[in-house]
Amino acid sequence: MSDNPYQAPIEIGEIKESPPPKKNDPGVAAYNIVSDTIVGPNLRWRDNLFQALFIFVSILVFALVGAILAFFNPRWNLPWFGGVIFGAFAGLLFGTFASGIFLMIYRGLRHLKGKHD
Repeated sequence: MSDNPYQAPIEIGEIKESPPPKKNDPGVAAYNIVSDTIVGPNLRWRDNLFQALFIFVSILVFALVGAILAFFNPRWNLPWFGGVIFGAFAGLLFGTFASGIFLMIYRGLRHLKGKHD
């Protein structure tokens, strides 16, 4: 024990891990409210999976459209793989913003209904 009366005693022992939070835990609901309405990363697995898949599909579709437009439009003076690159970048931007806006509206409506899962 320390001679300093203001210092708390230090116990040496096993470090126990806390169990993972339950789905209906009020702390998880509070975190979700703050992260959805103010700031913070979204830790919901399904939301992140949806966003990743949406962005991936957007990149593929826009890359295909970019390749077709570059191949059939001689005025652009752009090879087909240049259209793929521009299309993929456009798909990345579109997918990120569109899925983010969708999740923002969806989660906002869920919070208005009182479902903070």
